[in-house]
Amino acid sequence: QVQLVESGGGLVQAGGSLRLSCAASGSIFSINVMGWYRQAPGKQRELVADITSEDTTKYADSVKGRFTISRDNAKNTVYLQMNSLKPEDTAVYYCNANIKKSSSIYYAYWGQGTQVTVSS
Repeated sequence: QVQLVESGGGLVQAGGSLRLSCAASGSIFSINVMGWYRQAPGKQRELVADITSEDTTKYADSVKGRFTISRDNAKNTVYLQMNSLKPEDTAVYYCNANIKKSSSIYYAYWGQGTQVTVSS
């Protein structure tokens, strides 16, 4: 019953900003790593950024200095603030979270994806 619901995607001009949100709901005991991936048409899915439960972050080189990942543990939510957007950022963005329910094992869950389109 765990679900990840994404929001915040849309169409923006180059240089603009968007903030993506992903809220996890359902039977959740704890969440460790949460992250954002993206997939452009004809390309492989790639990691954009992730964040651990201790707020250690990692970014793809292509987005460093422009994107910021953060999380609100009280809300089981991860955010991706995207600034200075480029047409090359156009992709479907997927939220990912490793969630533990009743067992001691973490399982990976994925959001449905949200389209980000950056026009030049």
